[in-house]
Amino acid sequence: MSLEENLSGYKGLALQVLQSIGAEIGDLIRIVKGGRVFEGILIPRSEYGDDKHIVIKLRSGYNIGVRLTPDAKVEKIGRGEKPAFVAPPLPEQNPALPKVAIISTGGTIASRVDYRTGAVRPALTASDLYSVVPELADIARIDAQILFSLYSENITPAHWTIMAKTVAEKIAEGVDGVVIAHGTDTMGYSAAALSFALQNLPVPVVFVGSQRSADRPSSDAATNLTGAVLAAAKAPFAEVAVAMHETISDTSIVLHRGTKVRKCHTSRRDAFKSVNAQPLARIKENHITMLTEDYQRRDPSRRLVVKPNFSDKVALVKFYPGMDPTIIDWYVEKGYRAIVLEGTGLGHVSNRLFQSIKRAVEKDVLVAMASQCIWGRVNMNVYDTGRDLLALGVIPLEDMLAETATVKLMWIYGQTDNPEEAKQLLKTNIAGEYSTRSLYTVEENKP
Repeated sequence: MSLEENLSGYKGLALQVLQSIGAEIGDLIRIVKGGRVFEGILIPRSEYGDDKHIVIKLRSGYNIGVRLTPDAKVEKIGRGEKPAFVAPPLPEQNPALPKVAIISTGGTIASRVDYRTGAVRPALTASDLYSVVPELADIARIDAQILFSLYSENITPAHWTIMAKTVAEKIAEGVDGVVIAHGTDTMGYSAAALSFALQNLPVPVVFVGSQRSADRPSSDAATNLTGAVLAAAKAPFAEVAVAMHETISDTSIVLHRGTKVRKCHTSRRDAFKSVNAQPLARIKENHITMLTEDYQRRDPSRRLVVKPNFSDKVALVKFYPGMDPTIIDWYVEKGYRAIVLEGTGLGHVSNRLFQSIKRAVEKDVLVAMASQCIWGRVNMNVYDTGRDLLALGVIPLEDMLAETATVKLMWIYGQTDNPEEAKQLLKTNIAGEYSTRSLYTVEENKP
Protein backbone atom coordinates (compact mmCIF):
# COMPACT_ATOMS: atom_id res chain seq x y z
CA MET A 1 0.00 0.00 0.00
CA SER A 2 1.39 3.43 -0.95
CA LEU A 3 2.03 6.14 1.61
CA GLU A 4 -0.73 8.24 0.06
CA GLU A 5 -3.22 5.41 0.60
CA ASN A 6 -2.18 5.35 4.27
CA LEU A 7 -3.21 9.02 4.63
CA SER A 8 -6.93 8.67 3.97
CA GLY A 9 -8.69 11.97 3.27
CA TYR A 10 -5.58 14.15 3.17
CA LYS A 11 -4.72 16.17 0.08
CA GLY A 12 -2.77 19.20 -1.09
CA LEU A 13 -0.53 20.89 1.46
CA ALA A 14 -1.48 18.64 4.38
CA LEU A 15 -0.73 15.52 2.33
CA GLN A 16 2.65 16.91 1.26
CA VAL A 17 3.66 17.73 4.83
CA LEU A 18 2.67 14.31 6.17
CA GLN A 19 4.41 12.50 3.30
CA SER A 20 7.59 14.51 3.92
CA ILE A 21 7.85 13.15 7.48
CA GLY A 22 6.83 9.60 6.55
CA ALA A 23 3.66 9.71 8.66
CA GLU A 24 0.73 7.29 8.37
CA ILE A 25 -2.70 7.13 9.96
CA GLY A 26 -2.29 5.97 13.55
CA ASP A 27 1.19 7.46 14.07
CA LEU A 28 1.90 9.79 16.99
CA ILE A 29 2.31 13.35 15.69
CA ARG A 30 3.65 16.51 17.33
CA ILE A 31 2.70 19.90 15.92
CA VAL A 32 4.43 23.03 17.25
CA LYS A 33 2.71 26.27 16.29
CA GLY A 34 2.65 29.75 17.77
CA GLY A 35 4.45 28.62 20.90
CA ARG A 36 1.93 25.82 21.55
CA VAL A 37 2.53 22.09 21.29
CA PHE A 38 -0.15 19.63 20.13
CA GLU A 39 0.46 15.89 20.37
CA GLY A 40 -1.87 13.11 19.33
CA ILE A 41 -2.63 10.24 17.04
CA LEU A 42 -2.99 11.11 13.36
CA ILE A 43 -6.51 10.22 12.25
CA PRO A 44 -8.13 10.23 8.79
CA ARG A 45 -9.66 13.37 7.34
CA SER A 46 -13.09 13.69 5.84
CA GLU A 47 -12.78 13.55 2.06
CA TYR A 48 -14.86 16.76 2.02
CA GLY A 49 -12.37 18.66 4.21
CA ASP A 50 -9.83 21.26 3.08
CA ASP A 51 -6.09 20.68 2.56
CA LYS A 52 -4.89 23.08 5.28
CA HIS A 53 -5.56 21.06 8.45
CA ILE A 54 -4.07 18.01 10.13
CA VAL A 55 -6.42 16.17 12.49
CA ILE A 56 -5.15 14.39 15.60
CA LYS A 57 -6.80 12.60 18.50
CA LEU A 58 -5.57 14.03 21.80
CA ARG A 59 -4.87 11.91 24.86
CA SER A 60 -8.15 13.24 26.31
CA GLY A 61 -10.05 11.44 23.55
CA TYR A 62 -11.12 14.58 21.69
CA ASN A 63 -10.16 15.29 18.08
CA ILE A 64 -8.72 18.63 16.97
CA GLY A 65 -7.74 20.05 13.62
CA VAL A 66 -4.56 22.14 13.51
CA ARG A 67 -4.26 24.59 10.64
CA LEU A 68 -0.94 24.55 8.81
CA THR A 69 0.74 27.94 8.77
CA PRO A 70 4.30 28.95 7.70
CA ASP A 71 5.53 28.75 11.31
CA ALA A 72 3.99 25.29 12.01
CA LYS A 73 6.46 22.46 12.58
CA VAL A 74 5.17 18.91 12.18
CA GLU A 75 7.10 15.80 13.22
CA LYS A 76 6.41 12.13 13.70
CA ILE A 77 7.36 11.01 17.22
CA GLY A 78 6.00 7.48 17.28
CA ARG A 79 4.67 4.74 15.07
CA GLY A 80 1.15 3.49 15.61
CA GLU A 81 -1.67 1.43 14.16
CA LYS A 82 -4.58 2.58 12.08
CA PRO A 83 -7.65 3.30 14.25
CA ALA A 84 -10.33 0.66 13.99
CA PHE A 85 -13.26 -0.50 16.07
CA VAL A 86 -12.64 -3.92 17.60
CA ALA A 87 -15.41 -5.16 19.88
CA PRO A 88 -14.18 -6.88 23.04
CA PRO A 89 -15.34 -10.45 23.67
CA LEU A 90 -18.83 -10.94 25.06
CA PRO A 91 -18.89 -11.24 28.85
CA GLU A 92 -20.22 -14.40 30.44
CA GLN A 93 -23.96 -14.43 31.05
CA ASN A 94 -25.53 -15.33 34.38
CA PRO A 95 -28.33 -17.88 33.76
CA ALA A 96 -30.19 -16.65 36.87
CA LEU A 97 -30.74 -13.16 35.40
CA PRO A 98 -33.77 -12.04 33.34
CA LYS A 99 -33.51 -12.43 29.57
CA VAL A 100 -33.76 -9.31 27.41
CA ALA A 101 -33.84 -9.14 23.61
CA ILE A 102 -31.99 -6.19 22.05
CA ILE A 103 -33.18 -5.47 18.52
CA SER A 104 -31.05 -2.96 16.60
CA THR A 105 -32.61 -0.88 13.84
CA GLY A 106 -29.72 1.57 13.45
CA GLY A 107 -29.31 5.20 14.43
CA THR A 108 -26.61 6.99 16.42
CA ILE A 109 -26.70 4.48 19.28
CA ALA A 110 -25.61 1.83 16.75
CA SER A 111 -23.19 4.08 14.87
CA ARG A 112 -19.66 5.32 14.79
CA VAL A 113 -17.75 8.02 12.93
CA ASP A 114 -17.03 7.29 9.28
CA TYR A 115 -13.62 8.88 8.83
CA ARG A 116 -14.05 8.88 5.06
CA THR A 117 -16.76 11.53 5.22
CA GLY A 118 -16.49 12.73 8.81
CA ALA A 119 -20.15 11.83 9.34
CA VAL A 120 -21.79 9.31 11.65
CA ARG A 121 -22.97 6.12 9.96
CA PRO A 122 -24.75 2.95 11.12
CA ALA A 123 -21.98 0.46 11.84
CA LEU A 124 -22.30 -1.45 15.09
CA THR A 125 -24.36 -4.56 15.46
CA ALA A 126 -26.53 -5.15 18.49
CA SER A 127 -23.92 -7.63 19.72
CA ASP A 128 -21.29 -4.88 19.51
CA LEU A 129 -23.48 -2.72 21.74
CA TYR A 130 -23.60 -5.46 24.33
CA SER A 131 -19.89 -6.20 24.18
CA VAL A 132 -18.85 -2.57 24.67
CA VAL A 133 -21.21 -2.10 27.64
CA PRO A 134 -20.12 -5.00 29.87
CA GLU A 135 -22.27 -3.66 32.74
CA LEU A 136 -25.23 -5.23 30.95
CA ALA A 137 -23.94 -8.63 32.05
CA ASP A 138 -24.91 -7.73 35.63
CA ILE A 139 -28.47 -6.81 34.62
CA ALA A 140 -29.71 -9.41 32.15
CA ARG A 141 -28.90 -12.19 29.74
CA ILE A 142 -28.83 -10.57 26.32
CA ASP A 143 -30.31 -11.97 23.12
CA ALA A 144 -29.05 -9.48 20.52
CA GLN A 145 -29.82 -9.18 16.83
CA ILE A 146 -29.63 -6.58 14.10
CA LEU A 147 -32.94 -6.09 12.29
CA PHE A 148 -32.12 -3.01 10.19
CA SER A 149 -29.17 -0.67 9.86
CA LEU A 150 -31.06 2.50 9.03
CA TYR A 151 -31.06 6.14 9.95
CA SER A 152 -34.47 6.71 11.48
CA GLU A 153 -35.57 9.12 8.74
CA ASN A 154 -35.51 6.12 6.38
CA ILE A 155 -37.87 4.02 8.52
CA THR A 156 -41.38 3.62 7.08
CA PRO A 157 -44.67 2.07 8.23
CA ALA A 158 -43.55 -1.16 6.54
CA HIS A 159 -40.60 -1.27 8.95
CA TRP A 160 -42.98 -0.80 11.90
CA THR A 161 -44.78 -3.95 10.80
CA ILE A 162 -41.53 -5.92 10.77
CA MET A 163 -40.52 -4.49 14.17
CA ALA A 164 -43.86 -5.46 15.71
CA LYS A 165 -43.69 -9.01 14.36
CA THR A 166 -40.08 -9.38 15.54
CA VAL A 167 -40.94 -8.18 19.04
CA ALA A 168 -43.86 -10.63 19.12
CA GLU A 169 -41.49 -13.47 18.17
CA LYS A 170 -39.12 -12.55 21.00
CA ILE A 171 -41.95 -12.38 23.52
CA ALA A 172 -43.22 -15.77 22.32
CA GLU A 173 -39.72 -17.13 23.03
CA GLY A 174 -40.14 -16.09 26.66
CA VAL A 175 -37.96 -13.00 27.06
CA ASP A 176 -38.57 -10.79 30.09
CA GLY A 177 -38.45 -7.61 28.04
CA VAL A 178 -37.43 -6.16 24.68
CA VAL A 179 -35.14 -3.22 23.87
CA ILE A 180 -35.23 -1.59 20.43
CA ALA A 181 -32.16 0.50 19.51
CA HIS A 182 -33.42 3.25 17.19
CA GLY A 183 -32.38 6.58 15.74
CA THR A 184 -33.76 9.49 17.76
CA ASP A 185 -35.22 11.61 14.95
CA THR A 186 -38.31 9.43 14.36
CA MET A 187 -38.16 7.27 17.48
CA GLY A 188 -41.34 8.92 18.79
CA TYR A 189 -43.22 7.82 15.66
CA SER A 190 -41.98 4.22 15.94
CA ALA A 191 -42.75 4.06 19.66
CA ALA A 192 -46.30 5.22 18.97
CA ALA A 193 -46.65 2.72 16.14
CA LEU A 194 -45.69 -0.24 18.31
CA SER A 195 -47.91 1.07 21.12
CA PHE A 196 -50.89 0.46 18.83
CA ALA A 197 -49.55 -2.67 17.09
CA LEU A 198 -48.62 -4.52 20.31
CA GLN A 199 -51.67 -4.72 22.56
CA ASN A 200 -52.08 -6.52 25.87
CA LEU A 201 -48.32 -6.60 26.34
CA PRO A 202 -47.04 -8.98 29.04
CA VAL A 203 -43.58 -7.34 29.34
CA PRO A 204 -41.97 -3.96 28.61
CA VAL A 205 -40.87 -2.92 25.13
CA VAL A 206 -38.33 -0.09 25.48
CA PHE A 207 -37.03 2.09 22.65
CA VAL A 208 -33.61 3.63 23.20
CA GLY A 209 -31.36 5.95 21.22
CA SER A 210 -28.49 8.31 21.72
CA GLN A 211 -27.76 11.86 20.71
CA ARG A 212 -24.01 11.28 20.42
CA SER A 213 -22.23 8.28 18.91
CA ALA A 214 -20.50 5.71 21.08
CA ASP A 215 -16.95 6.74 20.11
CA ARG A 216 -17.40 10.29 21.47
CA PRO A 217 -16.30 11.03 25.06
CA SER A 218 -19.66 12.75 25.71
CA SER A 219 -21.71 9.86 24.31
CA ASP A 220 -24.97 9.02 26.05
CA ALA A 221 -25.23 5.64 24.32
CA ALA A 222 -23.98 3.40 27.14
CA THR A 223 -26.00 5.14 29.87
CA ASN A 224 -29.20 5.08 27.84
CA LEU A 225 -28.74 1.46 26.82
CA THR A 226 -28.06 0.37 30.40
CA GLY A 227 -31.22 2.13 31.58
CA ALA A 228 -33.30 0.62 28.79
CA VAL A 229 -32.11 -2.92 29.52
CA LEU A 230 -32.73 -2.47 33.24
CA ALA A 231 -36.28 -1.29 32.51
CA ALA A 232 -36.93 -4.14 30.10
CA ALA A 233 -35.62 -6.67 32.62
CA LYS A 234 -37.15 -5.40 35.85
CA ALA A 235 -39.63 -2.53 35.47
CA PRO A 236 -43.15 -3.28 36.77
CA PHE A 237 -44.91 -1.84 33.69
CA ALA A 238 -45.76 -3.66 30.46
CA GLU A 239 -46.03 -0.91 27.87
CA VAL A 240 -44.05 0.56 24.99
CA ALA A 241 -41.71 3.24 26.35
CA VAL A 242 -38.77 5.43 25.34
CA ALA A 243 -35.68 5.51 27.60
CA MET A 244 -33.43 8.60 27.36
CA HIS A 245 -31.50 11.02 29.58
CA GLU A 246 -33.65 13.01 31.98
CA THR A 247 -31.15 15.91 32.14
CA ILE A 248 -27.92 16.77 30.35
CA SER A 249 -25.94 14.91 33.04
CA ASP A 250 -25.63 11.13 33.41
CA THR A 251 -27.46 10.97 36.74
CA SER A 252 -30.82 9.57 35.61
CA ILE A 253 -32.76 7.99 32.75
CA VAL A 254 -36.46 8.64 32.33
CA LEU A 255 -39.03 6.33 30.71
CA HIS A 256 -41.66 8.05 28.55
CA ARG A 257 -44.91 6.44 27.38
CA GLY A 258 -44.61 5.64 23.68
CA THR A 259 -47.68 7.67 22.66
CA LYS A 260 -46.86 10.79 24.73
CA VAL A 261 -43.23 11.54 23.91
CA ARG A 262 -41.60 14.03 21.58
CA LYS A 263 -38.02 14.91 20.66
CA CYS A 264 -37.83 18.58 21.68
CA HIS A 265 -34.18 19.44 20.97
CA THR A 266 -31.88 18.71 18.06
CA SER A 267 -28.80 17.68 20.04
CA ARG A 268 -29.17 17.86 23.84
CA ARG A 269 -28.96 14.58 25.68
CA ASP A 270 -32.28 15.33 27.43
CA ALA A 271 -34.04 16.01 24.14
CA PHE A 272 -37.05 13.76 24.83
CA LYS A 273 -39.95 15.00 26.94
CA SER A 274 -43.30 13.57 27.95
CA VAL A 275 -46.00 15.90 26.62
CA ASN A 276 -49.31 16.37 28.45
CA ALA A 277 -48.45 13.43 30.70
CA GLN A 278 -46.11 12.37 33.46
CA PRO A 279 -43.23 10.08 32.47
CA LEU A 280 -43.76 6.45 33.39
CA ALA A 281 -40.62 5.98 35.48
CA ARG A 282 -37.16 7.20 36.42
CA ILE A 283 -33.97 5.15 36.75
CA LYS A 284 -31.32 6.48 39.09
CA GLU A 285 -28.39 4.52 40.50
CA ASN A 286 -29.90 1.37 38.96
CA HIS A 287 -33.14 1.85 40.93
CA ILE A 288 -36.49 2.11 39.12
CA THR A 289 -39.05 4.56 40.54
CA MET A 290 -42.52 4.66 39.01
CA LEU A 291 -43.76 8.23 38.51
CA THR A 292 -47.42 7.39 37.87
CA GLU A 293 -49.92 4.81 39.04
CA ASP A 294 -51.61 4.85 35.63
CA TYR A 295 -49.84 2.05 33.80
CA GLN A 296 -50.36 -1.54 32.67
CA ARG A 297 -48.65 -3.95 35.05
CA ARG A 298 -46.14 -6.55 33.94
CA ASP A 299 -47.79 -9.97 33.72
CA PRO A 300 -45.89 -12.74 31.87
CA SER A 301 -49.06 -14.82 31.68
CA ARG A 302 -50.85 -12.16 29.62
CA ARG A 303 -51.33 -13.08 25.96
CA LEU A 304 -49.98 -10.55 23.47
CA VAL A 305 -52.33 -9.33 20.73
CA VAL A 306 -50.45 -8.31 17.58
CA LYS A 307 -52.05 -5.98 15.02
CA PRO A 308 -49.04 -4.99 12.92
CA ASN A 309 -50.55 -3.57 9.73
CA PHE A 310 -50.30 0.10 8.75
CA SER A 311 -51.50 2.21 5.83
CA ASP A 312 -49.32 4.92 4.31
CA LYS A 313 -52.33 6.85 2.99
CA VAL A 314 -52.45 9.26 5.93
CA ALA A 315 -51.10 12.81 5.79
CA LEU A 316 -49.91 15.24 8.45
CA VAL A 317 -50.50 18.82 7.26
CA LYS A 318 -49.27 21.82 9.20
CA PHE A 319 -51.38 24.92 8.75
CA TYR A 320 -49.61 28.22 8.13
CA PRO A 321 -50.77 31.72 7.16
CA GLY A 322 -51.44 31.91 3.43
CA MET A 323 -51.65 28.13 3.04
CA ASP A 324 -53.03 27.02 -0.34
CA PRO A 325 -56.29 25.06 0.19
CA THR A 326 -55.54 22.89 -2.85
CA ILE A 327 -52.93 21.08 -0.74
CA ILE A 328 -55.86 19.31 0.91
CA ASP A 329 -57.48 18.68 -2.49
CA TRP A 330 -54.25 17.03 -3.68
CA TYR A 331 -54.27 14.50 -0.83
CA VAL A 332 -57.91 13.67 -1.54
CA GLU A 333 -57.20 13.18 -5.25
CA LYS A 334 -54.27 10.90 -4.43
CA GLY A 335 -56.51 8.56 -2.47
CA TYR A 336 -55.47 9.43 1.09
CA ARG A 337 -57.80 8.06 3.74
CA ALA A 338 -57.12 10.57 6.51
CA ILE A 339 -55.56 13.99 7.08
CA VAL A 340 -54.30 15.27 10.42
CA LEU A 341 -54.39 19.07 10.45
CA GLU A 342 -51.88 20.68 12.78
CA GLY A 343 -53.82 23.84 13.52
CA THR A 344 -53.08 26.91 15.57
CA GLY A 345 -53.84 27.29 19.27
CA LEU A 346 -57.02 25.52 20.32
CA GLY A 347 -57.43 23.94 16.88
CA HIS A 348 -57.96 26.48 14.12
CA VAL A 349 -57.19 26.91 10.42
CA SER A 350 -58.12 29.71 8.03
CA ASN A 351 -61.66 29.73 6.67
CA ARG A 352 -60.02 29.72 3.22
CA LEU A 353 -59.55 25.96 3.77
CA PHE A 354 -63.16 25.26 4.67
CA GLN A 355 -64.40 24.28 1.21
CA SER A 356 -61.50 21.89 0.66
CA ILE A 357 -62.08 20.34 4.10
CA LYS A 358 -65.81 20.01 3.34
CA ARG A 359 -65.06 18.19 0.05
CA ALA A 360 -62.61 15.87 1.80
CA VAL A 361 -65.14 14.88 4.47
CA GLU A 362 -67.84 14.34 1.82
CA LYS A 363 -65.49 11.88 0.11
CA ASP A 364 -65.05 9.92 3.36
CA VAL A 365 -61.58 11.29 4.08
CA LEU A 366 -61.27 11.49 7.84
CA VAL A 367 -60.04 14.96 8.86
CA ALA A 368 -58.78 15.42 12.43
CA MET A 369 -57.40 18.42 14.31
CA ALA A 370 -54.32 18.57 16.53
CA SER A 371 -52.57 21.68 17.82
CA GLN A 372 -49.22 23.12 16.80
CA CYS A 373 -48.67 23.98 20.45
CA ILE A 374 -46.59 21.45 22.35
CA TRP A 375 -48.60 21.52 25.58
CA GLY A 376 -52.33 21.81 26.19
CA ARG A 377 -55.35 20.38 24.40
CA VAL A 378 -57.58 21.21 21.47
CA ASN A 379 -60.89 22.89 22.30
CA MET A 380 -62.83 23.78 19.18
CA ASN A 381 -65.90 25.06 21.04
CA VAL A 382 -64.34 28.34 22.21
CA TYR A 383 -64.26 30.33 18.95
CA ASP A 384 -66.60 30.29 15.96
CA THR A 385 -63.78 29.08 13.69
CA GLY A 386 -63.49 25.92 15.76
CA ARG A 387 -67.25 25.43 15.89
CA ASP A 388 -67.47 25.85 12.11
CA LEU A 389 -64.79 23.18 11.65
CA LEU A 390 -66.68 20.83 13.97
CA ALA A 391 -69.79 21.38 11.87
CA LEU A 392 -67.81 20.41 8.78
CA GLY A 393 -66.98 17.08 10.41
CA VAL A 394 -63.46 17.73 11.67
CA ILE A 395 -62.63 15.50 14.66
CA PRO A 396 -60.83 17.18 17.60
CA LEU A 397 -57.89 15.20 18.99
CA GLU A 398 -57.92 16.53 22.56
CA ASP A 399 -54.29 16.49 23.82
CA MET A 400 -52.95 13.86 21.43
CA LEU A 401 -49.66 14.69 19.74
CA ALA A 402 -50.02 15.34 16.02
CA GLU A 403 -47.32 12.75 15.30
CA THR A 404 -49.08 10.15 17.43
CA ALA A 405 -52.39 10.93 15.74
CA THR A 406 -50.84 10.44 12.32
CA VAL A 407 -49.37 7.08 13.34
CA LYS A 408 -52.64 6.03 14.97
CA LEU A 409 -54.59 6.74 11.78
CA MET A 410 -52.00 4.82 9.76
CA TRP A 411 -52.60 1.93 12.14
CA ILE A 412 -56.40 2.34 12.05
CA TYR A 413 -56.51 2.15 8.27
CA GLY A 414 -54.30 -0.92 8.47
CA GLN A 415 -57.15 -2.56 10.43
CA THR A 416 -60.28 -1.30 8.67
CA ASP A 417 -61.54 0.42 5.52
CA ASN A 418 -64.80 1.48 7.17
CA PRO A 419 -64.85 5.27 7.78
CA GLU A 420 -67.29 5.03 10.72
CA GLU A 421 -65.26 2.30 12.40
CA ALA A 422 -62.13 4.39 11.81
CA LYS A 423 -63.73 7.38 13.55
CA GLN A 424 -64.70 5.23 16.51
CA LEU A 425 -61.19 3.80 16.83
CA LEU A 426 -59.70 7.30 16.59
CA LYS A 427 -61.86 8.47 19.51
CA THR A 428 -60.97 5.40 21.61
CA ASN A 429 -58.06 5.70 24.03
CA ILE A 430 -56.09 2.60 23.01
CA ALA A 431 -52.55 3.13 24.34
CA GLY A 432 -52.68 6.18 26.58
CA GLU A 433 -52.59 8.60 23.64
CA TYR A 434 -55.32 10.71 25.26
CA SER A 435 -54.97 12.13 28.77
CA THR A 436 -58.17 12.33 30.78
CA ARG A 437 -57.20 15.78 32.02
CA SER A 438 -54.60 18.42 31.16
CA LEU A 439 -51.54 18.32 33.39
CA TYR A 440 -49.39 21.27 34.34
CA THR A 441 -45.74 20.31 33.92
CA VAL A 442 -42.42 21.91 34.78
CA GLU A 443 -41.53 21.97 31.08
CA GLU A 444 -44.45 24.33 30.38
CA ASN A 445 -43.07 26.88 32.83
CA LYS A 446 -39.42 26.86 31.66
CA PRO A 447 -38.20 30.23 30.41
